[in-house]
Amino acid sequence: MCACFARQQGEEQSEVGGSGGVCFTEPAHTHSLHFHATKTHGGEWQHARNDGGWICFLRAAGRSRAEQESMAGTGELEQWLNKATDPSIPEENWECIQRFCDQVNGDIEGPSLALRLLAHKIQSPQEMEALHALTVLETCVNNCGERFHKEIAKFRFLNELIKVLSPKYYGTWSSEKVKSRVTEVIFSWTVWFPQEVKIRDAYQMLKKQGIVKEDPKLPEDKILPPPSPRPQNSIFDTDEEKSKLLARLLKSNHSEDLQAANRLIKSMIKEEQEKSAKVSRRVNTISEVSENVKRMDELLENYKRQELSKSDQESLQTLFQRCEKLRPLLFRLASETVDDDEALAEILQANDKLTQVLGQYRQVVARHENGDGGGSATSSADAAGKEHPAAFHDSSAPARHV
Repeated sequence: MCACFARQQGEEQSEVGGSGGVCFTEPAHTHSLHFHATKTHGGEWQHARNDGGWICFLRAAGRSRAEQESMAGTGELEQWLNKATDPSIPEENWECIQRFCDQVNGDIEGPSLALRLLAHKIQSPQEMEALHALTVLETCVNNCGERFHKEIAKFRFLNELIKVLSPKYYGTWSSEKVKSRVTEVIFSWTVWFPQEVKIRDAYQMLKKQGIVKEDPKLPEDKILPPPSPRPQNSIFDTDEEKSKLLARLLKSNHSEDLQAANRLIKSMIKEEQEKSAKVSRRVNTISEVSENVKRMDELLENYKRQELSKSDQESLQTLFQRCEKLRPLLFRLASETVDDDEALAEILQANDKLTQVLGQYRQVVARHENGDGGGSATSSADAAGKEHPAAFHDSSAPARHV
């Protein structure tokens, strides 16, 4: 049974019977549901259902013993969260939000306990309470560090957010504004925490099921937290001036400062992504050069001793043509890597190997074309000695058919 507060349009709330929970109701034909009653303490919101012309929102009156034990020690956290998410106050209570964050940071179990409380608030049928809870969540992500980031990336919490969107759970009665905010939150995490596979998988599942139709456009004043952990030599660590400016802007509660912080974060993200892309291109290119050189060396050694099969001849020619195209790519990579001596050395070494094997290819093919296919084996290094010194340039010599 549950205590049910029934309200027809224009009527005051009245208790209609039962005990053990709270039920907020509206006529079933109502399209937009607004609630002003205060929830009872404990439990969670259950599925919306049509009950004889009424839509009832059921909530268990108390927590189970296991829930009570897992929530032990949340007293102060819950007090600050209740104040920060008070649905009767339309504006954010930043003082209470900050105190909540401080409590999270001060307790080793703070992140996990906070997210259990926040999940409960975000699932509230009271729109303002849910929106306030989402603001608290985003502020915690921004201020509570890596431990908090690890907790939000677990399916245990992600599933609680998904329930707000899913029609199988609370999606049928959660307001569009709340669902939009939840979608923005999850999407922003896929952008900012690309290494967290579970967040990405959860978001892709929502898109696959048609719950999320398209990626949301994040608002200008959306606060994106600095990622954790960050790669070594991250722009967030190496550019001290920008890092200090960002820290100052993020501590501000002024809208214009938060917008400036967001723009700065986006520019730093772009710079970080470009840097990562260059590293990825360099690593992949050097790896491809190494594999191609090794394979060409093997085929050329066989070709010095005997005729190759037609398929091996075609493979050798394809490798030669690909290696020819890799040389200008190495040149571009070298020009982008002038400030990294170690990486530049790797590129130069790869170019030397490439130059050697291309020279060896031309010599071996030339001997076979001249009818001297059984000549002594010539190493890549020996062949390179008869070539021009290693240099970055496009070879103008056409590829010869084997």
